[in-house]
Amino acid sequence: MKTKIQRALISVFDKTGVADFAKSLADMGVEIISSGGTAKVIEAAGVKVRQVQEWTGFPEMLGHRVVTLHPKVHGAILALRDDPEHQADIEKYGIEPLDLVCVGLYPFEQAIAKDGCTLAEAIEMIDIGGPTMVRAAAKNHKFVTVVTGADQYDEVLSEMQANDGAVTQELRCELAHTAFCLTAHYDTVINTYLAEQRGVSLPERLTLSYKKSAGELRYGENPHQNGAFYTSGEAEVEPCIGRAKLLGGKPISYNNYFDANGALELVKEFDSPAVAIIKHANPAGCAVDNDLVEAYRKAYFGDVNAAMGGIVAVNRPVTADLATAITETYQRWGKDAGAGGFFAEIILAPSFEPEALEIIKARKGWGGDVRLLEIGPFEAKRNNEKYLKYVVGGLLVQDRDALGLNEDQWKVVTKRQPTETEMADMRFGWLVCKNTKSNAIVLAKDKALLGAGAGQMSRVNSARLAGQIAKAYGGGDAVDTAGCVLASDAFFPFPDSLDWAVEAGATAVIEPGGAKKDSDVIARADELNLAMIFTGTRHFNH
Repeated sequence: MKTKIQRALISVFDKTGVADFAKSLADMGVEIISSGGTAKVIEAAGVKVRQVQEWTGFPEMLGHRVVTLHPKVHGAILALRDDPEHQADIEKYGIEPLDLVCVGLYPFEQAIAKDGCTLAEAIEMIDIGGPTMVRAAAKNHKFVTVVTGADQYDEVLSEMQANDGAVTQELRCELAHTAFCLTAHYDTVINTYLAEQRGVSLPERLTLSYKKSAGELRYGENPHQNGAFYTSGEAEVEPCIGRAKLLGGKPISYNNYFDANGALELVKEFDSPAVAIIKHANPAGCAVDNDLVEAYRKAYFGDVNAAMGGIVAVNRPVTADLATAITETYQRWGKDAGAGGFFAEIILAPSFEPEALEIIKARKGWGGDVRLLEIGPFEAKRNNEKYLKYVVGGLLVQDRDALGLNEDQWKVVTKRQPTETEMADMRFGWLVCKNTKSNAIVLAKDKALLGAGAGQMSRVNSARLAGQIAKAYGGGDAVDTAGCVLASDAFFPFPDSLDWAVEAGATAVIEPGGAKKDSDVIARADELNLAMIFTGTRHFNH
């Protein structure tokens, strides 16, 4: 059923485009009702406006807090045109039905984002009349068209022009759905803000609001699953995948998003130039070096087999030299390392030099497909989002693990003190280990990842795996594991993992401590002449 628009109420905070919208409506014979600043803007464009207070017969009050909260307004919105009782009430109380309601809410979210916004100022930016009208119009979308954003103006006008001033049921239903999404998000932002003001980290009722980014993905984790990517209002606060720009390559997939997030979070841990290569959410390589190309080379040798088809993340702008090194990886180092080839699924960085983009895109074979993600400046900011994990029928919620090097809690527990070189490698290894799936064991040397054991049921097996990768896949003679350090995301329940650490070439170990057999572990470390640090902090990453 099509409903012809004859009377519209317009009240928006953001006046962008509203005068032209109202004029177009008026040109099609629509009566315009408005108030306050919106009415002034529309009148200034030469459009006749009927004031809300004249229409209702009741003045604005309480400093503009009460304008549209009136039975004549909501009766005009909610009246069912095909209900005899509703029609009788309309006639009895002199209500003139509204066919279109255009409301732009107070920008509460933008207000609280401003530095120095007080609680009192935030409260004043909570819209009451606006959401009430929006919800009423959305509920009665069988007869009423609800417009909640300037981006909808053209579509509504085009449909009216094509249908003799009417709007189809399909569009009214779509706009109603959008309206309820808007009010749900609006209330969620207020809920979250007030919880923060009260110091409540985990409220009794958790409400979440995310917006779909671009279109739906080709599929989810597997081809038989549907998937999409949604961003939160916190996406612009810190460098994150939620604000990434695709500069080239194929569309990003579900798994790409997840892996790219892991790669980005790892390189964000370091102040110095860092490169990480991620495969299946775990670091196949990672290195820190003042020379970005050298950092990439060392990261590649973390696991040359796993690097193929991986995600390359950099915490510095991609230069032409680095782009050349990435595109020539196999020609430079792969043949000597015995690798079967190399290509990247994603390269992400704060930015790309123009020449670097051209070098990558021109790479024969895979340059046109590699996804190039520009994250923007790497400010040292963290947003306030919680870390969420879905389980069937529920949601696990916790603080993000934003703790980095908490060296004030570190304690050397062995007779031998670590050397400066070992300390530097343990700092590096500890941050890499934090970003590796548990049970996690990391071997590092010269601020480069040699091998990682991730996701194993046994910590001993993780240690074995890290050593095997370091020796078998780290480029053969190109990587010498002697003198490396071992990092463990959780304590060693038994001392046997230290034997594997020594076999892998480790001379120092960093782990949280806290096991019942800590004394046995320390004693074994002393027997093996290892230097060992207890951090006092665990970094499980399931």
